[in-house]
Amino acid sequence: MNKQELASKIWESANKMRSKIEANEYKDYILGFIFYKFLSDKEYAYLRATDWEDADIKKYLHENDRESVESIKKNIGYFISYENLFSTWLAMGSDFNVGNVRDALSAFNRLINDSHKKVFEKIFDTLQTGLSKLGDSSGAQTKAISDLIHLIKDIPMDGRQDYDVLGFIYEYLISNFAANAGKKAGEFYTPHEVSLLMSEIVANHLHQQETIEIYDPTSGSGSLLINIGKSIAKYTGQGDRIKYYAQELKENTFNLTRMNLVMRGILPDNILVRCGDTLEDDWPYFDDADPAGTYRPLYVDAVVSNPPYSQNWSPADKESDPRYKAYGLAPKGKADYAFLLHDLYHLKPTGIMTIVLPHGVLFRGGEEGAIRKNLIEQNKIDAIIGLPANIFFGTGIPTIIMVLKQKRSSTDVLIIDASKGYEKVGKTNRLRACDSKKIVDVISARPQSVERFARRVGRDEIRNNDYNLNIPRYVDSSEKPESWDIYASMFGGIPASELAELAPYWEAFPGLQKAVFKGGSGKYLSVKCADIAKTVAEHESVLSFAAEFKKAFKGFDGYLKKSLVDNMEGVIISKQENVLSDYIFKKLAGIPLIDPYEAYQLLASEWIKAAIDLEIIQSEGFEATTKVEPNMVLKKKDNKEQELQDGWAGRILPFALVQEELLDKDLHKLRSMQDRLAEIAVQKEDLFDEMSEEAKEEAFVNEDKTAFVDAEIKKALKDKAADAEVLAILKRCDALSLEEKDLNKQLKKEETDLHLKTKLTIEGLSREQVLALLHKKWISPLVDGIHGLPNSLLSAFTAKLSALAAKYQSTFSHVEEEIRETEISLCAMLGDLGGNDFDMQGIAEFKKLLGGE
Repeated sequence: MNKQELASKIWESANKMRSKIEANEYKDYILGFIFYKFLSDKEYAYLRATDWEDADIKKYLHENDRESVESIKKNIGYFISYENLFSTWLAMGSDFNVGNVRDALSAFNRLINDSHKKVFEKIFDTLQTGLSKLGDSSGAQTKAISDLIHLIKDIPMDGRQDYDVLGFIYEYLISNFAANAGKKAGEFYTPHEVSLLMSEIVANHLHQQETIEIYDPTSGSGSLLINIGKSIAKYTGQGDRIKYYAQELKENTFNLTRMNLVMRGILPDNILVRCGDTLEDDWPYFDDADPAGTYRPLYVDAVVSNPPYSQNWSPADKESDPRYKAYGLAPKGKADYAFLLHDLYHLKPTGIMTIVLPHGVLFRGGEEGAIRKNLIEQNKIDAIIGLPANIFFGTGIPTIIMVLKQKRSSTDVLIIDASKGYEKVGKTNRLRACDSKKIVDVISARPQSVERFARRVGRDEIRNNDYNLNIPRYVDSSEKPESWDIYASMFGGIPASELAELAPYWEAFPGLQKAVFKGGSGKYLSVKCADIAKTVAEHESVLSFAAEFKKAFKGFDGYLKKSLVDNMEGVIISKQENVLSDYIFKKLAGIPLIDPYEAYQLLASEWIKAAIDLEIIQSEGFEATTKVEPNMVLKKKDNKEQELQDGWAGRILPFALVQEELLDKDLHKLRSMQDRLAEIAVQKEDLFDEMSEEAKEEAFVNEDKTAFVDAEIKKALKDKAADAEVLAILKRCDALSLEEKDLNKQLKKEETDLHLKTKLTIEGLSREQVLALLHKKWISPLVDGIHGLPNSLLSAFTAKLSALAAKYQSTFSHVEEEIRETEISLCAMLGDLGGNDFDMQGIAEFKKLLGGE
């Protein structure tokens, strides 16, 4: 299984196992056990790397061997004895019980090295105190824990790709628990796409620095901090030069932060975390062993945060607090600006901060209005990004990201309305990769304006608006409403003003407008050609445009092959997406109309798949490409959910791809059989429709009167219990049913045979065949998608022209004439009607209303 499949499997099982325990609470248990497994496996890997044999581990890895304990603590920061290893729990079988876990967690806290206490101390307290909630008795708790540790035993913890696999699963579980925890989710989770956007903005500003310090004062799961490391690695290829500071109020969530940072392979020396109230207990840094000698205020290169929205706080006695005194105190009922000012205070002069806030901070008055004015006048607000609605779990509150800096070279504010760019996923909206990239690019380039998306707003304009920063005041992202030309509606013709709205197309396709429309010198034009689509497709300027696009991407296939397939073992995965993105944007630079962000979305969608494969190949070697694994699924057996094998699956190469490329004859045979089965179903439906309504009341028709009942057909044929015509239909239907039955039996056998043949084919692939298949999987979809962009654009353009031509085709005068003709026709028909005196009086009156005599 790849990391998505493994994460999905664990989530599906965990969600069923948690029973009546709240999702928000159960996450602490499963994530805690995953972290314990990580630490246990890490110690085991260290021991094996330092020449400990399994027999030595079993014999000597005990707490009473003080020399080993101290040596291991010094090297990895903690010590876990043999009897407390995760692998030992699994090996104990029915002898395992909840007491083993309690003893292990207690021992762990006792055996942390002094240098690692801030990272590890009390990290399992939430798990330890919550064990009793996993069952009403010791036996029930043991069963729940045993199920849980067997569920997570397959998560890999070693090798090149492990931190990513482990981290991905961890983040996947956190996001799914958040989605199922309603409003409780807000306290610990920032949606991945929002987290990535904030991280990209920060990384774009800081990536050239040698060392970077980042801080999240409301850290939750720690995803914001982690994603900054990932984003910086896209530029540099490594993230070890980052120091992470985190503070979180709630202890269980604070533990999540620490676990997440450690499991991502971040060095313990680079992790500085605190459990405390950010607003009440600011963070001057000091070592508890030497407060006076190590005291220093915390100033960092970047602050990222998603604080709780509009939280109550106490501004009492904080007038002299250095965080707030230059700007003002936030109101008691809304701490949004208190968090913002806290973040801003901790920035270095060259630093940057991004913070998620409710939309109301842009326009609310009172104390907040005064703070906003001071921030503007002191030139701290760099950009404001309006996010799509319903983007956070458990809340529909409109949100923004505000970007601030201590020192800025300009005095304007870049305002971005990104509320229209998203995809719908379940009940929430989600930023696409192209939406985030467009935002980051605009912030980096700071253009004067981007139509219906962004604008740089000067300080004077903001002053004139009384420091109200409500986004619609400055950026109108709404689509232009459709207008109707009165003259054209009455007399026909296509308004030149409406054609002028397509100016970018006429500029890109010179001469096309005259080829499609006539009357160009007047205010109203008409369609000149018989077939708009054909005229557009065959026009010289359009063909030239297509040729230029094709020329720009000539060799794209070869470039991708060289970058990915030929260099799969050496490509730097974290940087490669940016490299490919730059290539695509450069190629599209001179081509009008094509949206480069649409092209980027194609890249992002395909890159996700290729990156997973590359991770596996670089971790496991090229031989992973010819591996086939059991396809494990959850099925009910003996009234219990069990993990059972359902065939096989390629480690990297999908069965469907191999069948399409190498077993096409077998696949064609299979599809022919499937097509025939579909034909039989249609033929049986047609036969049913031939039946009279009376015949459909017979026993050989189901209760819904929608289909035949095969068993009853045989009985009716045997007893001849119908007239000759119906029996003939039943006989044909029976023959089709027999063919259908035989075909289904044969199809099942052919499918099984092809499945096994595919398995053997993958396992016996040559290197050349593997490379060709990887080319088809990684490269062909992206190349085809990119080359399809001009056709998509031309199809949409042609549809606009056709709609415009049809819009004024039926004028009001024409409609009026049709109505008059219909009235005359109806009057004539009424004249042919007869009836009694009252009927005739009514008809006469109706004719008067229609304008007849």
